[in-house]
Amino acid sequence: MTREVSAVTRTKNGRPVHHWRRDVVELAALFTAVAVADAVANLVGHGPDGPALLVASAVVLITTAAFHTWWSRRHGHAPPTSDTDARPLPGKQQAGPSGRPAASADPVTADPVTADPVTADPVTGESTLWRMRTTVKDEPGSLAALCAALGGQRVDILSLQTHPLADGTVDEFLLRAPAGLAGSGITREVALAGGFDTWIERADAHDLVDAPTRVLGLAARTALDAAELPLALRQLLGRCTIRSVPAKPAAGGGRTPQDVPVEGVLEDTVMRLRAPEGGVISVERPYLPFTPTEFARARALVELDARLGPRVPRSQEAMTLPEGNAITVRRVDTGDLEAAKAMHERCSARTLGMRYHGPVPDADRYLRHLLSPRFGRTLAVQAPSGRIVGLGHLLWDGDETEVALLVEDAWQRRGVGAELLGRLVAMAVEAGCESVYAVTQSSNTGMVAAMRGLGLPLDYQIEEGTLVITARLDTTPVTAALPPYEQDRTFGEEIVRD
Repeated sequence: MTREVSAVTRTKNGRPVHHWRRDVVELAALFTAVAVADAVANLVGHGPDGPALLVASAVVLITTAAFHTWWSRRHGHAPPTSDTDARPLPGKQQAGPSGRPAASADPVTADPVTADPVTADPVTGESTLWRMRTTVKDEPGSLAALCAALGGQRVDILSLQTHPLADGTVDEFLLRAPAGLAGSGITREVALAGGFDTWIERADAHDLVDAPTRVLGLAARTALDAAELPLALRQLLGRCTIRSVPAKPAAGGGRTPQDVPVEGVLEDTVMRLRAPEGGVISVERPYLPFTPTEFARARALVELDARLGPRVPRSQEAMTLPEGNAITVRRVDTGDLEAAKAMHERCSARTLGMRYHGPVPDADRYLRHLLSPRFGRTLAVQAPSGRIVGLGHLLWDGDETEVALLVEDAWQRRGVGAELLGRLVAMAVEAGCESVYAVTQSSNTGMVAAMRGLGLPLDYQIEEGTLVITARLDTTPVTAALPPYEQDRTFGEEIVRD
């Protein structure tokens, strides 16, 4: 009996407990032992065969001890597997001390401190991360069979999330498998174990963050900046297409919400959520249906955004252009609409035409959409007088991201556009965008030079005088972190009219 157990049994309701029955039994056993000892002593001391009886007793005791030692070494102390339902150890491996592997010819077996006995490839020792989602029947033992099948292929389960359905359960795994095991091999074993509708893709180190931590981080980003909502939804739901549809114009002015209920709509691979400003946020993922759990998470994130209302970080940065002019770069939103319209009035018709590619009188009606954080991020350059002299837009366009610039005529060719473009690309890299594109006219050599100055791989598409320049961000940008004129100050004299 341990000290902890005895301490519990000695007290009950704060008072000592006296086990009188046990005391009586122990006393009776003591008297019996004394009586037996006295009888044996009389037999040995006074009987004619006393010494021989004593020697025979010693021989029996020695023989019994030797037989017990031989039996224990031969058969061990572990109960048979049939009594405990325990699985035998693989590779004829015998149990050994904790923390030290027993000898085995299996190349997978290794010290658990220095190697991974489950997932290391027996030849190269390398492993691969996989994200897998499969559906199993909602019955006892279905998940256990799935885990046993993965374990049989030396696949380690790093994390598991369950998504209950009406007639089953979707299990989402993060797996570490031997490098030599292909994804098709994993899905084949899963199918044999009862999984169906299985989807698998390569994962990376970012997927090692557990789901609650990732969701809290996305909520914090959304709380700080309304423009983060589309990005947060994309990171929450994986590779998907997100579109913000404005509210329908009302007959008497204003706008009316789309035909989507407040709680949203889930339709297999499409979910539609009521946007805080009255429009609709549409999320599509054709390759993988959404689960009710994912729909609830996305709806909670949108509700958080609606409760916090319009918000944009108000930080600003003062800097000096190559020619010595001081400017301020800051984020703007629809609260700066009037100042942006005033800049439009100071721009020439040629500048507005190059920027908006349409009738100049319609330029003002684009501004509210462009300045809304729901559709992207906007940077403004302020002159020392406080007037806005340049606007740069980073716009979410489904799976793609557009960059657009507008610089007041009097401030062109001073490095303002270069400063805005470099910061917009840096923001796109930070947001995880794979590329950005700019739509301009083929005659706008300034915009072409600005995109080339980023030092990124570019693709060009020309159709009926419209030029689309796409910069791929899968390589490390040269000028995204720093303004372009900090990389090459002579470039500041070439910058853009767009």
